[in-house]
Formats: sequence, structure tokens, C-alpha cells
Amino acid sequence: MSNKIKVAIAGYGNLGRGVESALAQNPDMQLVGVFSRRDPVTVELLNKDVPVYAMADIEQFQDQVDVMILCGGSRSDLPEQGPYLAQFFNTVDSFDTHAKVNEHFAALDAPAKKAGKLALLSVGWDPGLFSLNRMFGETILSEGETYTFWGKGLSQGHSDAVRRVEGVKSGVQYTLPSEAAIERVRAGEQPELTTREKHIRQCFIVLDEGADAETVRTSIVTMPDYFADYDTEVNFIDQATFEKDHSSMPHGGFVIRSGVTGSGNKQTIEYSLALGSNPEFTASVLVAYARAVHKLAGLGEVGAKTVLDVPPGLLSPKDPAQLRLDLL
Repeated sequence: MSNKIKVAIAGYGNLGRGVESALAQNPDMQLVGVFSRRDPVTVELLNKDVPVYAMADIEQFQDQVDVMILCGGSRSDLPEQGPYLAQFFNTVDSFDTHAKVNEHFAALDAPAKKAGKLALLSVGWDPGLFSLNRMFGETILSEGETYTFWGKGLSQGHSDAVRRVEGVKSGVQYTLPSEAAIERVRAGEQPELTTREKHIRQCFIVLDEGADAETVRTSIVTMPDYFADYDTEVNFIDQATFEKDHSSMPHGGFVIRSGVTGSGNKQTIEYSLALGSNPEFTASVLVAYARAVHKLAGLGEVGAKTVLDVPPGLLSPKDPAQLRLDLL
């Protein structure tokens, strides 16, 4: 159907594969191509009918793509690919380095505005859905504290970061929340919790042949924006154990707003996720927001935006009247 939203994927790893699966569940959208830095003939898609192109040729497809979903990592891929691709396409990315969101926003905003395109950044569940729930919580319960807990689960961004460390052959990172801290927040205590008190980061690493374990450990635990502010365990294992025990990608977490209203009544808002597959869920969020980007672009919106700027009804394939009937 010619009226389907034409979507392409830039980068085909776990997240890109998840986007392909999510698009197959959304009949108003069509995957028109995948772009990879690998040799296209070596990239096997779930749907063999979808073409794979070289990333180097991506500029040639401007007129064939409504929205480009960027599926690279936040540490080095998206800071380079995002501003470049914003010159040619409406884009959606899952940039998740919280401390650098404003920097990434600025890097996307200028080229997107110049090209008359829209660049939606930091889409996923955190940042993304959790960001929205933090905003709802602090706006509705203006007197209170917001707490975010992640896990237990595998973090794609942090796992990508450890895999970029020299000497790492394979690696994953799990985030573990403190159950004691969560219960204190649910009880309305509003405790002051340090970064270290809320979570532990746990890494499982397969070393490259000849790599020094202590050098790799130090590189990981001192990495700014990712591990330096946390108690981080680094465990070294063999490849067979890695493939047996660390191939699934669960995750989840909680956003809790604890506040008081009126004459001191305690109020708590809690939003939680339990995810069997982190990349597939993140991909599903990206696809929903790609639909919103297409609608906003049709209204003439340009420049960088985040989930905080997108009206929620635009995520749905239903028209406004149907949404009011079904959900209000």
C-alpha cells in the first residue's frame, strides 16, 4: 500500500532486529530497507524480501524513506551518525547517555532545521517512557521526590560501552536495584540516596587473547558517565559460559514519585516495566515514535525534539475520535 509509512533502519544489531520485528506488527508501516556498515550480502534479515544497502550509499535514498530509525550505540555511533543523517532524513534515535542529552540535542537541531527535517532523540524506555513518568510525577506531586531504579536487567548502552573497551571480546552489563532502597521509597520515607546506594553494576567479560584482566577492569570501573559513580563488579568468564548464560536480554525498572498533598497526606505514583527483551521493547517504542515523527513532519515541524515534546496521541495509529472512544 502506497499510504504506508516508509521506514528504514540504520544499523542492524539487536536493536535493529527488534525494530524489524516491531514494524511487522504495525500494518500502517513498511520497512523499505536496512543500511549497514557491514557488507550487505552478509546481513541476514528476518524478512528476506527487504533489501540491505551499504551505509555509505544512504544519502541516495532520501526520497524513498519517511523516517529513518537509528539503531547504533550511544557511545560512539549516534553522536556521529545522528547529526549526519539529520541532514537527509526525519530520524528517531535511542541516545541514552543522560548527562549528554542537551549536547546531542544541539548537535541534531542545527542540521535538522537547516534541512527541514525532524530529529527525535533519546527514545526508548529510559530515557523515553521513564522520562515522561518522571515529568508527570514531579508536576502532579510538586512537593516530593522522584526515584528511578533500573533492573535487574541487561543494559544495552552500558553493554555496548564495555564491548568498546580494548581487550574485551564479548561483554554484558547488568544493573541491579537495591530492594531495601525501593521499599524505603514505597513507604514514603523520601530518603536521600546516593548513586551507589541505589544500584550495583555487574559486568561479565570474555577477554581477547592476550588481554590483561586488570587493565580491562580498571578501564571499565573508571569509565565516566557509565561506571565511575557506581559499585561495579567485573567478572571474567569464557566464551562458552557467556553464550550459555548471557544471551537473553531482560530488563525493567521503576519510577516512583513520593510526595505529600494538602495537610500532609502521603501520595505515591509508581510506574514499572518488566521486560523479557530489552532491545525488542526499546524497538517497539522507537517504532511508535517513528509514527509520531511522520505525523509531526507532515504538520511542518522541524528540528530536534524529545518525547517530552510529542503529544501522546500521535503515537497511535488510531484517529483522535477513536482514541477518545477507546481510552478516555
